Amino acid sequence: MEKRTCLNCGELIRGRVDKKFCDDSCRNNYNNQQTALTTNMIRNTNNALKRNRNILEKLIPTGENLGKTTRDKLMRAGFNFKYFTHLYTNKKGNQYHYCYDYGYLELDGDWFLVVKGIE
Repeated sequence: MEKRTCLNCGELIRGRVDKKFCDDSCRNNYNNQQTALTTNMIRNTNNALKRNRNILEKLIPTGENLGKTTRDKLMRAGFNFKYFTHLYTNKKGNQYHYCYDYGYLELDGDWFLVVKGIE
């Protein structure tokens, strides 16, 4: 008879022939470790997108749909240009980067137009 060991802790398994873990705790630990890397990457990406959205939201005056800012101000606030949810190109060919419902358009001289609302 072949000796089977737990995929998580390596202990000897008793019971059913197709059993892979010694108990529920080991099964949960093993499965959590398998998904941890992907889960952390998704969590970090979502946090960066939310942070970018909140920064853009604060740059638009209350009651307005547009604002203007500089690259330096965005960077100092912690904005990460690597993260955005989608792109929108208008009829003039201008490309807006969106973080959910807030977007920005790069202008001349390190200036950015910040817009509220989905294209």
